[in-house]
This record gives sequence, C-alpha cells and structure tokens, in this order.
Amino acid sequence: MVGHDATLADRTTPAATQRHLAGRPRRPSARRLFYRRLLGWTVVADEPDWVKLAPPDGGTALSFQTEPHHVPPVWPAVPGGQQMQAHLEIEVADLDAAVAEALALGATPAAFQPQDDVRVCLDPAGHPFCLWLGGADADA
Repeated sequence: MVGHDATLADRTTPAATQRHLAGRPRRPSARRLFYRRLLGWTVVADEPDWVKLAPPDGGTALSFQTEPHHVPPVWPAVPGGQQMQAHLEIEVADLDAAVAEALALGATPAAFQPQDDVRVCLDPAGHPFCLWLGGADADA
C-alpha cells in the first residue's frame, strides 16, 4: 500500500474528470424542462429514462435517470425523514429576479431560509436547490 500512496502523491494529472452530476427523480422529463429553462442549458440526451443537460461552455453536465421509488428529501433535515444527499448551488446576479423566475417555472420556496444571500427552493420534484447571490467575494 505504501507504493500505491506514493504513486497517487506523485501524479501530476488527475485519474478522473467530473463530467456530469446525475439525479434520480421519478420523472426525469419534468426536471429536464425545469432546469433547462432555469439554467438556459441545452438538452443533449432525451431518452425515456435518462435526460442530460449541458451548459453552453461545455462544463459539468446535469443528468436525471428514472428512479420509480424516489422519495423527495425533507428540508431542513429532521430525524427519520428522507435525507438530502446532494443539491445544486446556483450562483445568480440578482437574487430576487432569480427566485421569481424559479417560482414562475414551478419551484416553491422552502419554509426554512438559512442565510440572507441564499434562497432555498424546491424544484417541481421536491428536491432542494440553492440560489445564491454572487459577487466580488463569491469565491472567498
């Protein structure tokens, strides 16, 4: 194992590259429509059980695969409730306008809002995502 660890430490290029994030909703087509409109991304795969959206700059894509037993997570988390394992963080320039657009597309605001510069919304499938106000110190 020592040789294995040394090989990883000496590597100059990564062994893997993140290409897309996949979610498992009951109805991928509904999430495709919502996130295509919210993000302005292109649908690059649209099959009955698999949908993939890609940003115009070629960055990390977003995919949805049918999961017939999907249970939306509870936000905020409560003991015994379905836990959220991942969520989208979407940077916006105008928080109020972005929230208004998300709501018009079918999102609902979460009852619990943890920060002034972030709005937690639930997509049409009930999965939380965050709209957050970017700015000069956004990467800090």
